[in-house]
Amino acid sequence: AGSGGNGDVCMCQTVLPAHADHRGELSAGQLLKWMDATACLAAEKHAGMSCVTASMDDIQFEEAARVGQIITIRARVNRAFKTSMEVGIKVTVQDVLSNVEKVVSVAYATYVAKPVGAGKVELEPVKLLSGEDHLEHSLAIERRRIRLGYEQVFQNLMQPFYKEGNYYSFEEEDAVSTDLTHVQSIELVLPPHANHHGNTFGGQIMAWMETVASISASRLCCSYPVLKSVNMFKFWGPSVVGDRLVFNAIVNNTFQKSVEVGVRVEAYNCEEWVKNQARHINSAFLIFNSVNDQGETLTFPRIKP
Repeated sequence: AGSGGNGDVCMCQTVLPAHADHRGELSAGQLLKWMDATACLAAEKHAGMSCVTASMDDIQFEEAARVGQIITIRARVNRAFKTSMEVGIKVTVQDVLSNVEKVVSVAYATYVAKPVGAGKVELEPVKLLSGEDHLEHSLAIERRRIRLGYEQVFQNLMQPFYKEGNYYSFEEEDAVSTDLTHVQSIELVLPPHANHHGNTFGGQIMAWMETVASISASRLCCSYPVLKSVNMFKFWGPSVVGDRLVFNAIVNNTFQKSVEVGVRVEAYNCEEWVKNQARHINSAFLIFNSVNDQGETLTFPRIKP
């Protein structure tokens, strides 16, 4: 790992069999862990204090990395706001034999500075050293506006849907009930799952979400789904060591060659577990496709909600 100015951090990893799936490709969950860890280091370097993950924007996966290849993750702070900052993340893969480098993923994450005690924080502005710095700095304010309006836009879309009783109906003999795609998983947060603040590592939560969503999608395609994109991991609240995390995933819809899976994460401490009082800490929408042994993209069946 190395670092430069402006909160720049670069991490390199060789993809080992322990990091790979059954195809010998780097698992999406492992990559999300590495991306979150690298971006958090960049945020903390700029802030000079502990930082926590607030959200990670739409993530697109363009290339797969295989065992033996080298993953490089570069993260840098694009813009600092009062207590939060946007970190740009770029992942590339290099084949050591051909020396060819390809882009695996590009993402933007938001981190919030957490000062010790009750002290207030006012982050220093980012130093703009190049034309690219100026461009990302300008775009960051627009991306922030979209993030802040994301929840309200979704609520506005849903309200008239329910008020008018406009429930979706679909009558087709071949349609598969989404009940068959519902998957629930429960994880106990242990010390290895926590970050240096004692909270559950954001990358670990993302990895667990990817696993349960993949199982949900696999129940439709009867094959192994490949994660193509994630629509905004949003962390609504923290969880800590000792919490039980309940992951619920279900297919929302299929689009011939792809499928959207929604995942909701709830946390319980011991008392909340007994009283069944959940804390909603995360939600995301994950898009998968599926390929056969010949590399051909498979078609998903229609679903009945």
